[in-house]
Amino acid sequence: MTIKVGDRLPAATLVKVTPEGPEQVSSTDYFAGRRVALFAVPGAFTPTCSAQHLPGFVAQGDALKAKGVDEIACTSVNDAFVMKAWGQASGSAGITMLADGNADFAKAVGLTMDGSKFGMGTRSQRYAMLVHDGVVEQLFVEAPGEFKVSSAEHLLSQI
Repeated sequence: MTIKVGDRLPAATLVKVTPEGPEQVSSTDYFAGRRVALFAVPGAFTPTCSAQHLPGFVAQGDALKAKGVDEIACTSVNDAFVMKAWGQASGSAGITMLADGNADFAKAVGLTMDGSKFGMGTRSQRYAMLVHDGVVEQLFVEAPGEFKVSSAEHLLSQI
């Protein structure tokens, strides 16, 4: 079942990239008590993700926070070391990188895709959501191969 607006995020373990190294966090704890703009990409270092998706959230970070967003986070079905390297290479210090290496979170929210024909296996669909105290307030899932509704600019226009 795909998550929808008004649903509480399911429990899953993510790995938060920190300066001290990888730190396991439960989605229940991570999203509790605050408003988080979460966006998901099919893969770190992939073309659209690196050229448009992540840079858009970096550029719009202050504007999102001015509209009541406490934190901006990115998740992908990659390990924490890849997410850390991608974040550093992209200059995204203001974005919390959340590794979903086994796609546990993507599966739990029902937003996976089959990237096998690209040699990528199970991946997350491209989406953006606004989560308030663990409940989905806004959700924008891209059609396959598109990049429109999950952009930082679109999310910002909906808040």
